[in-house]
Amino acid sequence: MSKRVFVVSLGCPKNLVDTEVMLGILGRSGYQTCATPEEAQVILVNTCGFIQSAVEEAIDEILRLCSIKEERPEVRLVVTGCLVQRYGAELQHELPEVDIFLGTENIADIASSLQDLPSPGSSFLAELSAPRFLMHSSLPRQVSTPLHRAYLKITEGCSNACSYCMIPSIRGRLRSREVKDIIMEAQRLESLGVKELTLVGQDLTAYGLDLGREGPRLPQLLSHLLAETSIPWLRTLYLYPQRISDLLLEMMSGNERLLPYLDIPLQHVSPKILRAMNRPSQGGEIEKLFARIARIIPEAAVRTTFIVGFPGECEDDVLMLEEFLRNYRLNHVGIFTYSSEEGSMAATLPDQCPEELKEERRQRLMELQAGISALKNQQLVGTVQRVLVEGVSTETELLLEGRLRSQAPEVDGCVYINDGVCAIGDIVSLRITEAHVYDVVGEIVDVGKEGVSSD
Repeated sequence: MSKRVFVVSLGCPKNLVDTEVMLGILGRSGYQTCATPEEAQVILVNTCGFIQSAVEEAIDEILRLCSIKEERPEVRLVVTGCLVQRYGAELQHELPEVDIFLGTENIADIASSLQDLPSPGSSFLAELSAPRFLMHSSLPRQVSTPLHRAYLKITEGCSNACSYCMIPSIRGRLRSREVKDIIMEAQRLESLGVKELTLVGQDLTAYGLDLGREGPRLPQLLSHLLAETSIPWLRTLYLYPQRISDLLLEMMSGNERLLPYLDIPLQHVSPKILRAMNRPSQGGEIEKLFARIARIIPEAAVRTTFIVGFPGECEDDVLMLEEFLRNYRLNHVGIFTYSSEEGSMAATLPDQCPEELKEERRQRLMELQAGISALKNQQLVGTVQRVLVEGVSTETELLLEGRLRSQAPEVDGCVYINDGVCAIGDIVSLRITEAHVYDVVGEIVDVGKEGVSSD
């Protein structure tokens, strides 16, 4: 009988890819995934740990699953990922119920670690070496997203030095995969039926900077993906504003398969706060970037994130954010409160903001953006848009659910389909009939052939 593993993957899509690699490795060793922890021989929790709220979520999940071990001591509880890489021995001391702790560098060792674990009641912490691990196409991977979409991680680590961020200390400096290796994985994913491939990395526009002056960059990689695969939708996430070139924008404008979707984490627009964050987009550079986007891809959907409550932030800085939102009317905006992380440069700055003030500013900006998002969606009513069908709606079995080209999986809104016939993974033409703050409703007017979209 095969062994069963129950998996919880926390955090970002980059973390999810790591989870899928571990599932692939366990699959080669005879493990099968199961739906509940109660039926598992192994419980795996892949953690995020780069801000305090993620740390708390991970600890809560681990403690919840520890109760399974109380009833079934033979169950192996494995904790992996950023939380372990960051806190290591401290975690092992605080959570003796956990059998195995593996950092981000040890995910390929998960099967051997389980095999080598001496006996129930023992605890093993892998050596937390300096970050060097890099995903490659020869690693097995069990895709856990619906097979019509998948993530493709093209870099690991980050060489930016944002003062609030712990990623470089947890994941290490930038490491880029070779183009040939990325293409091999993309082609394998296409053979599984993937219709939407989302490229992820801490900073996609840094791709190739570590491969030498003549090495590939993101536009060259995208050219290869367009030429060597037939995947209908290619989406990019996490574009550092300073490195978005005209060449990249022109590629998006000129290639229907390369979605005109720009995820640009600005984090703030106040020059004072950007300097304190050690972010380079200052002195009118943000305005110049958005002018270039409007000129080259006027139909582009833009997503960004802002951090409010950063040390030293005052009312004038928040007013700058409000003015920016009103002027640029972006499709998708996430507002997050600043988290002071031990070990970061920003944690040592004076004038830390009270939590109540951070939350008040977040709510205020989110309310402003909600009105903008509702108006943007209202402008879609009556138009025909291409939609990737995800399946039965999570809200009601009476509706299907899908996403526009301007909606990324997991982070943006969705489309509710209330009329027409289609299959999961189809790319269809949909007439938008109704708009809400973050979602729209529509009816199918045509099912695209072979899943290839045509606006």
